[in-house]
Amino acid sequence: MNRLGRRAVLPGLLFASLGLAAAATGGTAGEAAAAPAEGVHRDEIRIMGNAAGSQALTTHRDTTRAEFSFNDRGRGDHIVATWKLDAAGVPVEYQGAGNDYMKVNVTETFRLAGGRASWHNRSEQGERTVSGEAFYVPMNPPPEIWGVLTRALLKAPQHRLALLPAGEATLEEFGPLPGTAGMRLYVIVGLDLSPTPVWLTGEQTAAIASSWFSLLPAAHSALLPQMLTAQRQATEAWSARVAREQTRVPAHDVVIRDVRLFDPRDLTVTPATSVLVRGERIVRVAPDSEVQAAADAEVIDAHGRFLMPGLWDNHQHFGDNTGALDIANGVTSARDMANDTDEFLARVARFDAGSELGPRVWKSGIIDGTGPFAGPTKMRIDTPAQAVADVDWYADHGYGQIKIYSSVPPAIMPVIAAEAHARGLRVSGHVPAFMSAQQFVDGGADEIQHLNFIVLDFLFDTVKETRNMNRFTAVAQHARDLGPDKPQVREFITYLARHHTVLDPTMNVFEAMFCGDPAALTPGLEGVAPRLPAQVRRGLLSGALTVPKGEEAQYREAFPAMLRLLKALYDAGVTIIPGTDSMPGYELHHELEIYARAGIAPAEVLRMATLTSATVIGANGERGVIAPGKLADMILVDGDPAARIKDIDNVVLVMKGGRIYDPARVEGVLGISPRAPESPGTS
Repeated sequence: MNRLGRRAVLPGLLFASLGLAAAATGGTAGEAAAAPAEGVHRDEIRIMGNAAGSQALTTHRDTTRAEFSFNDRGRGDHIVATWKLDAAGVPVEYQGAGNDYMKVNVTETFRLAGGRASWHNRSEQGERTVSGEAFYVPMNPPPEIWGVLTRALLKAPQHRLALLPAGEATLEEFGPLPGTAGMRLYVIVGLDLSPTPVWLTGEQTAAIASSWFSLLPAAHSALLPQMLTAQRQATEAWSARVAREQTRVPAHDVVIRDVRLFDPRDLTVTPATSVLVRGERIVRVAPDSEVQAAADAEVIDAHGRFLMPGLWDNHQHFGDNTGALDIANGVTSARDMANDTDEFLARVARFDAGSELGPRVWKSGIIDGTGPFAGPTKMRIDTPAQAVADVDWYADHGYGQIKIYSSVPPAIMPVIAAEAHARGLRVSGHVPAFMSAQQFVDGGADEIQHLNFIVLDFLFDTVKETRNMNRFTAVAQHARDLGPDKPQVREFITYLARHHTVLDPTMNVFEAMFCGDPAALTPGLEGVAPRLPAQVRRGLLSGALTVPKGEEAQYREAFPAMLRLLKALYDAGVTIIPGTDSMPGYELHHELEIYARAGIAPAEVLRMATLTSATVIGANGERGVIAPGKLADMILVDGDPAARIKDIDNVVLVMKGGRIYDPARVEGVLGISPRAPESPGTS
């Protein structure tokens, strides 16, 4: 399905699921489209239910001023913006300044005059002749901009507006929130791969709500659970329909013939092989000539393509459409490394039931301390007793791992580890501030997330506060000087190998962060970006850290140094498992490509992404290998990723528990355009 098709299906389905009034064509729509009343309006920002910041609006005549700021673990925007609207509610002037989420200074301007639009921000600069109404979407706006866009769409013909610099937005109304005085839910389609919900009350933005980030006035805070329920009902209904349409459940046996079978146990690739699947299990793997298909079996001729176990992404944070992106890219197993404790569990249950597209999920529960840099979780502790209670809650709810976060007091970290191990849970995380990575492992950690925390171990004498941006900037400044040839580096690598410490390095995150060009596309997404909706593409710009004057060489050489460190860790026998902590699916493929760039053989990289990942969490009895008795989780790839890792991008069929998915069709329902046909002779 193309983008327009998705827009047509999604609002209609959500509307039916909510059972709300018909889409606005006048009446309340016209009332809601009015300009905000003059005066001052203040909203609270909550992240995972915790107070995190505010937005203050001041409107005088034709100008609105917004000041927006929040704190998320030492990161977070602080933007002061002003804008003017025309009679259609579309900005004709916009100015913004402050810092973005990564604390990088930003300024942004837009002007529309005489049919000519011009804009300038940290990543973009352009101008265009505009005929008709077009809405400029700032790169770093205060949330109120989505309320402004909603009201402009309500005024627009067919509730449709062109977007600047590119794209288009449409709007649907889903009706009132019961028990409120005119609070109504709208969704904007065209800003993201999922619709953007906005609540209005007459001429005011009433709320912008999600389980992660919510903005609403204090007077509406008690309504937040009700709003989230209404939104969740809508998205669940759409997800269920997509799952029904995109999942093929064979009625009989399936035989996949003529594959080149990759076995991560010995890294062999065996041609002319057949795999027999019955239900959710693999029954037989043998040469083509030895596998006879039953008369009613479905036979898939692979034409010599590469068949391998399904991929694992060991660092995700599931939200809307994350699971579908995984399936489209051959990820059949994943770890969630921190999420809410309510909606997330329901989502995993839907994955397991088949009512939402998604992989098998290993649940890791986050625990953090309190304070100004505390992470996005309700599980915040100050005492050992609180820590034990949180570990027990996770264990009682089917989690297999505890993720310790940066604000956990170092003295309590071993308490968490001891209780987790007593309950049969693994222990991993960020290395808490004022604690070295070696102390973290000594305290009971089985695994470390993010390679930067390995580098920070070598800087512990001078960099102890790592809850803030230090954990990135200090690495950028010093990584090049901390190569595997240094004695302290070699000693710590040996220590990690001796303690069987697992590393989840998320290399792609640092490649983007240290690339030095905020206008560059996030590395690894060059292939898919042209196929994404225009506004989604804008969100894929790297947003790289600002490089301080005089430190250009350090920043430029930081990521190559991290590649050398990764290879040294691998050579020493440290277990490495790939994860993204970024765009699902596509960035996992790129993470694997980074490992190969570091000098790890592609076949070894594929083993990391399959059997090694399954072994780390103890799932290798059922997953990670294509063999009789295992779950039928596997992917068919056009190419030879065991020799050319880049070929992992070419997943043409996905099977999870015997259920079959077409990646191109799944992409289509998400609004992702088909790949362009390859020219003759290209590989």
